[in-house]
Amino acid sequence: MPPLNLHELTREDLRQQLVRWGFSSAHTKLLWNRLYLGLAESFAEMADLPPRLRTHLEAEATIGRPATVRETASSDGFTRKFLLGLADGHAVETVLMRYPGRVTACVSSQVGCAMGCVFCATGQMGYTRHLTAGEIVAQALHVARELRQAKGEGRGAKGSQSPSRLPPSPIALRPTPEHDVSQHRLRNVVLMGMGEPLHNYEAVMQAVDILHDPAGLALGAGQVTLSTVGVVPGILRLAAEKRPLHLAVSLHAATQAGREALVPVARKWPLDELMAACRTYSTATGRRIFYEWTLIEGKNDAAEDARAVGRLLQRLPAQVNLIPLNPTAGYSGEPSRSESAKRFQRILRDEFKLPSTVRQRRGIDIAAGCGQLAVGQ
Repeated sequence: MPPLNLHELTREDLRQQLVRWGFSSAHTKLLWNRLYLGLAESFAEMADLPPRLRTHLEAEATIGRPATVRETASSDGFTRKFLLGLADGHAVETVLMRYPGRVTACVSSQVGCAMGCVFCATGQMGYTRHLTAGEIVAQALHVARELRQAKGEGRGAKGSQSPSRLPPSPIALRPTPEHDVSQHRLRNVVLMGMGEPLHNYEAVMQAVDILHDPAGLALGAGQVTLSTVGVVPGILRLAAEKRPLHLAVSLHAATQAGREALVPVARKWPLDELMAACRTYSTATGRRIFYEWTLIEGKNDAAEDARAVGRLLQRLPAQVNLIPLNPTAGYSGEPSRSESAKRFQRILRDEFKLPSTVRQRRGIDIAAGCGQLAVGQ
């Protein structure tokens, strides 16, 4: 039987496991602290645990830290992508992104994806398997450790490097005021990496519970965002469970035919069913939904496309995130010109009073942008 990955467990799960092993539940707090505040990479770093417990953990458990296969820094100075190796030989990509006042980790939920969105590199590679909760949590912890390391080293070099690590990136070299703790602490996690989170519901929600835990990374309801291509049963389940997170729905077209052309899963969950589920979610939770719209030149960026979005969303608590298409090897479309994006935004605002933002393009040169993640790039 393989060792138990402690990152698979919520704090209550961990307490129960200690009791099953014959140890006092009083050790839960300290062990949890070392895992999520101390960001321990091995049990050797937990010298303050009782020796008998530490010996037992070394024999029966593991801290599932993925290996860094490759690390790439973007020329934008704010984005770093990690190819992380999993225990079974597969790998996923995780992205660290800096914004004013916050650092975000974009994490994956699956190896590949079964949804097949035509412009998405992950969809183009196909589906391999779900990630476990521990493998999802481990990506956030990887970013948190990178931030801790950057804080300890200031602007300088990273010190000794393993052969798979790159030299310091512009991220580490950009001037950061020492008092600006926001640049050294993980503040947001977005489940927008490889995979469809609601296709892997149980593991993703277990991971979200661990990320939310106030004694650990303590990410609040507004600091975790889940993006779905429109898995209706998952949206309805989120509504029923009133999960404390932000929901983003990848829309990309405002007609059934348009969605089917870009998002093949729309044939399984048609647009009218998706919008009914979204209304149920917003009513049950009181939360607005972020509707994502990849802007593709000549495909879905015309004035009438904007008006179709407005009509579809005008009675819903909604915000539209406009995302200029990022290049992938398997799709020949082009990103909309800035004038088209501005017109789209203006129509949403002036004619329908719908708020919208145009997504900042980050990490495009290293294939770390929205829709670009895929093992091997």
